Amino acid sequence: MRSSLVPRLHNLSEVARAFLCQTEGSAILEFAVALPLLVVFIVGIYDFSGAFNDKQKIEQAAQEGAIVAGAQPMNDIQSSNSSPQSLLPVVDAVFNSLVASGVLSGGTTCTSPGTVSQGTGLTWTYTITGCPYTLTITINRGLVVPSGSTGTAPDAVGTVVTVSYPYHWQFNSVIQLLVPGASYAATTTLAESATVHNQL
Repeated sequence: MRSSLVPRLHNLSEVARAFLCQTEGSAILEFAVALPLLVVFIVGIYDFSGAFNDKQKIEQAAQEGAIVAGAQPMNDIQSSNSSPQSLLPVVDAVFNSLVASGVLSGGTTCTSPGTVSQGTGLTWTYTITGCPYTLTITINRGLVVPSGSTGTAPDAVGTVVTVSYPYHWQFNSVIQLLVPGASYAATTTLAESATVHNQL
């Protein structure tokens, strides 16, 4: 009885070895394993390049706003003024730059100048909603830039324009497809500032 079992086991091991050595279908298996990783890489590259692109556009909008702010008169800028008229062209310049570059896509629900709140000193914050996220423009007209020397030249007064807008990551949904329950920050606030000397 034992002698008849040995050839059968030997034959079974030969069949199993032959089955495991077959290469048919291995390409499909490798593709099935590599596809989710490939999708993550592609979406990640697309998403991070989109965030970098938006960051550059926000920086350009802040620079355009600072240039406009530097040319605006200072006669209506007082610490008690809740909404100086000279700041509205600055907000419009930032807003129009972001609309033209495609960062803001809210259509008619997103309009400038939005709501304004006054901070400390000569700082005002404009909040524009529905773009589809919230755009924040902070304008500080009272920046004091030291001359760098000891009392030989007066300090210059400048303006800082800071633009903040959230970026919504697509990478979050893909990472959850790959690893259920994984969390990744769905939005990141992109903020850029530009500084200019006040001309008037």
